[in-house]
Amino acid sequence: MKVEQTELDGVLLVTPNVFGDDRGFFMETYNREVAIELGLPAEFVQDNHSKSTRGVLRGLHYQYPQWQGKLVRTVQGEIFDVAVDIRAGSPTFGKWVGYYLNDENKQQLYVPPGFAHGFVVTSDTAEVVYKCTDLYAPSQEGSVLWNDPDIGINWPVDSPILSAKDELGQRLADLPSLTVAD
Repeated sequence: MKVEQTELDGVLLVTPNVFGDDRGFFMETYNREVAIELGLPAEFVQDNHSKSTRGVLRGLHYQYPQWQGKLVRTVQGEIFDVAVDIRAGSPTFGKWVGYYLNDENKQQLYVPPGFAHGFVVTSDTAEVVYKCTDLYAPSQEGSVLWNDPDIGINWPVDSPILSAKDELGQRLADLPSLTVAD
């Protein structure tokens, strides 16, 4: 497994070792001991799985103060996956990174606590699975506006399909001061 630090401290691009032949492939998507060695969380407490159609944009989601780190991968199709630093006082506050995750490259993106996360589907359909470092807490969820001009994400879609919640996301400038406890 190979782990690359992105431009945003703590956001990691993970490329698994894939062993394939004419029968198919095998890969290890998570191993606690390897994760510790590579700087990933040792423990995840919840797994989620979603399926969406082309143009569906989910995000930019976060929880506060019960932050969640997420290890995201696409098992079918392709997404453009985004992490935005929303930590008050961070030198990269408001900065974002985005990567195409798909069933061919099998890459994963680790989005640490303190970041908003979202993705848009760029294939006909996509199934996304992600591991979370803390449990979902509906009363603590928030959403940053997907097209906030202060962030300037270069989404590969002009008119995404959004949930009602995501249409009402907050501007980065309107977020309360969010901090991550060590």
